[in-house]
Amino acid sequence: MAKAPVPGEVKTRLGREVGMAVAAELAAAALADTLDACAIAFGPRHCHLSLAGDLDQAIDADEILARLAGWTIHEQAGDGLAARLARAHQDAAADGDVVVQIAMDTPQVTPRQLRAVAARTAEGHAVLGPATDGGWWVLAVAEPDARATAAALVDVPMSTAQTGHATQAALERAGLRVRPTYLLRDVDTAADARAVARAMPAGRFKAAWERVT
Repeated sequence: MAKAPVPGEVKTRLGREVGMAVAAELAAAALADTLDACAIAFGPRHCHLSLAGDLDQAIDADEILARLAGWTIHEQAGDGLAARLARAHQDAAADGDVVVQIAMDTPQVTPRQLRAVAARTAEGHAVLGPATDGGWWVLAVAEPDARATAAALVDVPMSTAQTGHATQAALERAGLRVRPTYLLRDVDTAADARAVARAMPAGRFKAAWERVT
């Protein structure tokens, strides 16, 4: 799940602190790191991008498009974030196998972490990765449960301190066994960006933060 890193249209909460152009630059770097982690973990032909916005207007558009070679790209659809997440989950589930759903807010995620999340679904679990703000950064499930997972997401209130708990409850009501995985910090504010960049050993997001601050 991602938004095209267009100034004024992405990471606006962060943009109110550091400026919309800087926020978009950081978003582009976060997206690049996330695309790299996914491609290394699973291979581009197994990767899907559910995109909102116009990449042609985005910062670093050519670089992002180059990274997307071999990916399947879907336009985000649905009324509200929960519906868009559900639709993205359905789109990816069409390939069968395991769906590992993340956004572009955790540039620190590693291929090893993503592969470990996918592996846990083989135990018959839905895997939910908690975020420090009360949400979640990853949701993974194996077929044939992926479509049930998508349906469960539709009515979950998003972007609240209780979103993680509400998502787990919705999945359990759908008959899924939910297990946690790594706790990660989403980048929503300047404090988040600073903490995530400092903790990363390398990466485009770390370099972008050091360049703009």
